[in-house]
Amino acid sequence: MLRNSSLAFILFGFVSVYGQTLPVKSKYESSSQLITNNSINVNWKSSAAYYVWTAGEDKVLYKIDLRSKKKTKTTDENTLKSLLQKGNFGTATEIEKWNLYSYQVDDKQTSLSFKFKGSNIIYSFQQKILKQEEVKTSSNKGGYKAPSAEYWKKFNADSTKYIFGKGHQLYLFDVKANKEYKLSCDGEPYFSYNSNNTADNDTTKIVSTSAIWLGDNVLAWREDKRMIGEMAVINSLSNPRPTIRTYKFPMPGDSTTIGYDVKIWNTSNREARTIKVTEEKDQRIILAGQLVNGRTYLWADRLGTNTSYTYFLRRSRSNEKVELCRLDFNTGNVKVLITESTLPHVNEQLFNVKIFNSDKDILYWSERTGFGQYYHYDNTGKLLNKIGPKGDYVVSKIVELDTAKRELFLEVYGYSKTVNPYYKQYIKAYLDNEKGVLLTPEAANNQIEFSDDKKYILNTYSTANSPSTHVIRDTNGKLISTLGQANIDKLITIGWSAPEQIQLNAADDSTMLYGLLYKPSNFDPTRKYPIITSVYPGPQEDFVPQSFSVDDNNHQSFADLGFLVVQVPSRGSSPYRGLKFHGYSHGNMRDYALADNKKTIEDLAKERPYINLDKVGIFGHSGGGFMTATAMMTYPDFYKVGVAASGNYDPNIYTQWWGETYHGINTTNKPNYIPTTAELAPNLKGKLLLITGDVDTNVHPANTFRLANALIKANKFFDMMVLPGKDHGLGDWYYQSLIANYFLLHLK
Repeated sequence: MLRNSSLAFILFGFVSVYGQTLPVKSKYESSSQLITNNSINVNWKSSAAYYVWTAGEDKVLYKIDLRSKKKTKTTDENTLKSLLQKGNFGTATEIEKWNLYSYQVDDKQTSLSFKFKGSNIIYSFQQKILKQEEVKTSSNKGGYKAPSAEYWKKFNADSTKYIFGKGHQLYLFDVKANKEYKLSCDGEPYFSYNSNNTADNDTTKIVSTSAIWLGDNVLAWREDKRMIGEMAVINSLSNPRPTIRTYKFPMPGDSTTIGYDVKIWNTSNREARTIKVTEEKDQRIILAGQLVNGRTYLWADRLGTNTSYTYFLRRSRSNEKVELCRLDFNTGNVKVLITESTLPHVNEQLFNVKIFNSDKDILYWSERTGFGQYYHYDNTGKLLNKIGPKGDYVVSKIVELDTAKRELFLEVYGYSKTVNPYYKQYIKAYLDNEKGVLLTPEAANNQIEFSDDKKYILNTYSTANSPSTHVIRDTNGKLISTLGQANIDKLITIGWSAPEQIQLNAADDSTMLYGLLYKPSNFDPTRKYPIITSVYPGPQEDFVPQSFSVDDNNHQSFADLGFLVVQVPSRGSSPYRGLKFHGYSHGNMRDYALADNKKTIEDLAKERPYINLDKVGIFGHSGGGFMTATAMMTYPDFYKVGVAASGNYDPNIYTQWWGETYHGINTTNKPNYIPTTAELAPNLKGKLLLITGDVDTNVHPANTFRLANALIKANKFFDMMVLPGKDHGLGDWYYQSLIANYFLLHLK
């Protein structure tokens, strides 16, 4: 709500200030139509690459001979439209609306096919004529396959038996004997054998089971969440009555954690063995294919297909120790193959394991040198070699793996020392040595696509202020052809301007930080401008765009309202700059990012007289909301206006893995061992708007309400908006308008 004393009021997408109405909605909403060739699709053939390139008002289909590097024009959209018109394939309006976007070149490279009015149209490159080929109709539109009515059946290899869940129990059905067997009796809500481990207690409901087949055995791996505390939100928009949603939510400092139970059934006699998979208190187990904290672990390519064993990861509660373990189904023994300890914590965003080649090769990601890279082990856990050239750079992921050639392609950061360390690059490396070759030398953020035979790559690279350029290289890094750069002339004509890339020192005066500065389209360096800092402290991400974007997070739209908008990540905010940088936040979750943010703005103003340091604003969402409110109360004379949305202002009631990984385990036995924003409430001086959705199950609304309560107790005035029916994601037009209008009201 806005205080009654405000001489302004918010309307839907407009703000009225002293009688003047200013639009807030972004004029760049449909700006993608003003950019040509920002992305392209390559149709790869054995010795050629075909692609469509927009040239003026026409679209041209080019062919590149990958061996001779020769580029030739094969046809263009206007030619095909003319032939469609001459052949009476459709009306003038239908033909005019058609565009050469989806197409296919045949394997012999003699013709082009595309769809028009439900038919396949074939264009002969040599004869330069069109012919029509009827498309076979199918009731299965768009390739959609309806789920089987019996999706819950998990069959064994010869389909003679299947397993399923009924209620929370595990059942076996023998198809030949036409008989059902109940394997388990101890399943219950939040300790279930079914794939949906919830409070639902319908004992007759047929569901899919989380168990898997291992030859003639069945492996059931279940999490015990019964002792985990619950959270609840109220959906006030439910009809006819508001409804309560409850869910399990482990928090930092809880005395209990998720437990594990593993059983293997012999389906011949239906007897079960219980397997012990943990050795230390509160260890966390991660399976291949399991979704953990927003990412899926897909590291074992034989889970469920090897009848002798499978793999799992075992980590400590503080996430500083991780083990790769192998479970032998026949003996029930668990063997630890690789143990890794990393202080202050394992980089959970990038850590991964890849097991392949009939389990003979293991690739294990480690920060043992301070920079995360892959290491090659055999299946006994013996270290064979590091992967990739020596150097202080971070490997993010394995993009492609060729087991026959013993080659792999890696996504890397900081590989080229003269390039922004946040820019994504790619190298080709080898399984059996530490050699490698850089495939993307361009000083930009790269994204590659492989040809079907993995001999060539399309590299699309850009920066925040330079649109996409497309090149083709072979997988030794040799340039084959430069296709061209996207055209943004039309975008510039409507007043768009690119953000400025900036580099500033952190508060330690030695760590370089890389960010962006957005200016109004009508920027006048002789004027003074309020400056707004857009923040997200991480530690798992910083959300600073590295590739070309017209209006990322509405930053340019906000700038066009008469502000400077700056986005500079702080130390501790990114997993891509090595262990020291990423681990900076540990043990100081509330405050670690603040000094860097304040200093970068002050340093920016020293060389830019158009920055008004008397009018500094700050805003952010989630962790950025947490940082916004904390900054307002830590430096109350510096940050004058803030908008904090969905912030985890009390990390003690946020999720356990976050608080205990990034702040540490509670050794004080105090219920609130992680500092909170509420403790700083008496310091507030500026204008603060708190925003939250009322059904947020990620960052519970209680975080916002507790901060609001502390501000009330401190007799501090603030504004607050609760968005009904909204979860954690708030990024719609109304939410963006709230932010823009608040700064227009109080900062400009």
